[in-house]
Amino acid sequence: MIEKAQLQDMFDNIRTRTKWNIYGNMVWGYFFTGKNEKVLEAPSKELSKMGYKVVAIYPADDNSAYWLHIEKIETHTVQSLYQRNSELYRFASKHKGVEYDGMDVGHVDQK
Repeated sequence: MIEKAQLQDMFDNIRTRTKWNIYGNMVWGYFFTGKNEKVLEAPSKELSKMGYKVVAIYPADDNSAYWLHIEKIETHTVQSLYQRNSELYRFASKHKGVEYDGMDVGHVDQK
């Protein structure tokens, strides 16, 4: 489980090392793992219906597992990201062979 202190450190690092407004709209990527592509198919469809963009299902570098990468443009605080992670851990626990692995964040490109 990702702790609030880890999220606070992440927010602090982004604020000091980038020019991003971490408290504004950002592209949040979330990652799940499974032993094969098939166990990630149903969760990917459900997450898509929940408003997440399914980026890809792909094998790990060593082919020992598969990754499901989803994204959503969201605005988070440390608390709301902690809640989102908690929701995604619960979501994964309802799917046999699926684990939530965490998130990353990127800047929303201005076009």
